[in-house]
Amino acid sequence: MYRFLVIIEKANGNYSAYSPDLPGCVATGVTSAEAEKNIHEAIAIHVQGLKEDHLPIPEPLSFAEYVAV
Repeated sequence: MYRFLVIIEKANGNYSAYSPDLPGCVATGVTSAEAEKNIHEAIAIHVQGLKEDHLPIPEPLSFAEYVAV
């Protein structure tokens, strides 16, 4: 199992999602839940493609923190 940080951002009329550790792996959705579901599927397909091409799976290095000011 792999764990990747996913960023979900509100855009104009929808939501976009990406993982900083998987450049180019992106998804969108009408709702944040849909974007989350879609990026989960996109990451699974991306990782499977890397495995099939015998390429390394990137090491998950990103993390997130909230800062209160």
